[in-house]
Amino acid sequence: MSAKKTVKVKQIASVAGRAPGQKETLVGLGLKRVGAERVLEDTPSVRGMIRKVQHLVRVEA
Repeated sequence: MSAKKTVKVKQIASVAGRAPGQKETLVGLGLKRVGAERVLEDTPSVRGMIRKVQHLVRVEA
């Protein structure tokens, strides 16, 4: 059995004044405030969400 790949995401910027949908995307990733971190399964849908808010998060493999 192979281990599932994960990606660590950290919010580094606020959503105040950002385009519509970006706050919802961060909430979907489980990030609520600057400095929040989550370890998520590395799937195409998660990668797409990260790409949408790439300027607000830092990603580690």
